[in-house]
Parts: sequence; C-alpha cells; structure tokens
Amino acid sequence: MLPQTEIEDRRQIGEQTLPINHAEAEKRSRKRWVVLAIAVAAVAALLVSGIWSRVKAGANLRAETAQAALPAVSVVTPKQTAPTDEIILPGNVQPFITSPIYSRTNGYLKKWYFDIGAHVKQGQLLAVIETPEVDQQLEQARSNLLTAQANLELASITKTRYQGLLKSNAVSQQDVDNAVGTYNANKAVVEADKAAVEQYSALVSFEKIYAPFDGVITARNTDIGDLINSGSSSNVKTDLFHIAQPGKLRVYVNVPEEYSQGIKAGMTADLNLTEFPGRKFQGKLVRTAEAINLTTRTLLIEIDVDNPTGTLLTGSYAEVHLAVPTQASTFLLPVNALLFRSEGLRVAVVNGGKVTLSPVAPGHDFGNQIEIVSGLKPNDQVIVNPPDSIVSGQEVQIVQATLPGDAK
Repeated sequence: MLPQTEIEDRRQIGEQTLPINHAEAEKRSRKRWVVLAIAVAAVAALLVSGIWSRVKAGANLRAETAQAALPAVSVVTPKQTAPTDEIILPGNVQPFITSPIYSRTNGYLKKWYFDIGAHVKQGQLLAVIETPEVDQQLEQARSNLLTAQANLELASITKTRYQGLLKSNAVSQQDVDNAVGTYNANKAVVEADKAAVEQYSALVSFEKIYAPFDGVITARNTDIGDLINSGSSSNVKTDLFHIAQPGKLRVYVNVPEEYSQGIKAGMTADLNLTEFPGRKFQGKLVRTAEAINLTTRTLLIEIDVDNPTGTLLTGSYAEVHLAVPTQASTFLLPVNALLFRSEGLRVAVVNGGKVTLSPVAPGHDFGNQIEIVSGLKPNDQVIVNPPDSIVSGQEVQIVQATLPGDAK
C-alpha cells in the first residue's frame, strides 16, 4: 500500500491537472471560432466585393448605354461682330465732268484736229464744219442791212428837209409826218437786219467746234465729209466727240436701304480694282441722293477720288469698301446651324445637356455665314447641322466644338 502521504500528493496533482486541461481546451476552442469568424468574414468580403463589382459594372454599363443612346452633336459659339460693319458694294467710276460735243449748225465736216486720247485745253479748236447755205444767208443778210441803211439815210435827209420847210409853211404838216414815219420805219428795218446779220454770224461761228473745258477726248464719232445735224434740230443728232475730265473721278454706289441710316457725307471709302491687285484707292463720300430708289430700294451715293496722274480710267468697275456704323453688335453663325420650321427660323442651343430651340432674326447673308440680329447670347452653344427631328428638351451629347469659320 502506498503511504498516506503519497496518496494525498497524487490527489492534489490531479486536482491541479484538471483545471489546466480545461483552460487549454477553452483556448483552443476560441482559436477555432476566431479562425472560423475570419474565414466567414473573408468569404463574406469576397461575396460582397464580387456582388459590388457586378453591380458597379452593371451601373457603368447602363450609364454607357444611356450615354451612347444620346445623339452626338457638334456645337459652335456665335461670333460677335463689331459695332462697325464693313460692306463691299459695286461702284461705277465716272469722270468728274463729261460731255458729248454736238454741232449747233448743219453741214459737212470739213476737218478734225484731235483723235481719241488727246489732251485738249479749254477753247482749243477741235473741228470745222462746212456750211455753204449759212454762209450765203449771212451774205444776204448783210446785203439787206446795207439796203436798209441806205433807205434809212435817205429817209433821214427827207425828214430833216421837211422839218426845215415846215417853218416857212412851204410843206404841210402831213408831209412832215409822212417823212418822220418813213424814217422810223426804215430805222426799225435796219435794226432787224442787224439782228439777222448777228444771227447768221453766230451760226457761221458755230462752224468751228471748240473744247468746252480741259479734258481728254474719249470718243470721235465722225470723219471728214460726214453730214452733221445740229444738236438743236429734230433730226438724228450727231455727237462729234466725247470729252472727259479725269483729274477727279466720281464713283456712284447704290447702298442697300438697311445701311442708309449709317451713310453720312464725309465718310472715307476704299476702292479695289481688278487691274490693281493688292492696291487701294481712297475716296471721300461727298453727297447722297437723300432718297431711297423705289425700284431698287437703295440709296445712291457719290464718292470723289483724286486722280491727278490719270491712273484710274473712267468707266472702270470698282469694289467699294465702306465702314458703316451699326445700331448694335450682332452675331455670326454658319448657315448650316439654322432650322427652318413652320413657326419661323430657329437654332438649337445646348444648355445643361438639353436642347432648346430658340427663335432668331436673320440679318445679312454672307454666303457660308449669316448675321443674327436677335435671339442669341454670346456664350450660347449652337448645334451645327442639327437633325430635322430635333425638339426642345431632347438630351444630346457634345462630341466636338467648332468655330464659325470651321463649320462646313
């Protein structure tokens, strides 16, 4: 048998071993639960992550699908114009003074002295007309004048003699009155014959054609031996020459009615001519017709251009550039941004991804661009080439922004 002491020692050792084994078991149990919890959490995290990624991918897919379903549009920002608008108009270049030269008497051209392109001075002889009938009429008028003067001299002598005899009662008062009457009648005949002589002398002087002013002969429409009809007669008139003064030119321009309020005398204008590429000639607006032409609805203006060296030729065609002040600045848009609807002209403006159809008022058409006088703001995004089916409130996506000059 074991001693009592040994039995008691073993009982104490057993009592101590039981609590130690229980603590270790509990510790191992907790570890297993922690590992299990971690595993569950990891599995849950993987599940949540997978589900979230699928949800997110689905949302992105739906967003991309919705975005792809929106119509793609290109927009343009309106170009604001300056308060001064330059207009280009056709102009006719004419000499400051021009005149056809007619004859004042009938006859045949005897000789001409200047041809086209000749520079002549005022009063210079241009041509001589032969008028034998007028020469004969002048000779006859001079003869009639001499006869009338002889009769007047005789009547004067008779009147003086009878007035002297009346003092001695050698003749009657009736004879004296007859002599005075005859004198007065002959005096009137002399005056009439003098007027006739002056008339035919003037007609004979019209045989010589003189230059009315300094200028250039631009046309000669007759030759030696041609029959010349007087410019004052009812027959077909013959203009012998055309003469022009090119030292100063007049340019006449028809300005559209909408610009008429900005046209004032004193404005400057630039002229471009095809025969002088890259060169400008400056002129000054001197007068306007101050009335709108009922047929063309334009205002006729005159621009004077100095031409001392004769560089510019009369009759030329010129492009006249005028800087006309406008009432307010406007906008320019490409013409393919316009929508023609039954309710009027519209443009499609994008605001916050949605379309608004805005009514606009057009101004001048410049070909690939058009002026908009009302209905736009400077920062508006206007759709270029909008589809005909576009409506207000429709959602769109902007794929490209273009400038007015880039839109085709």
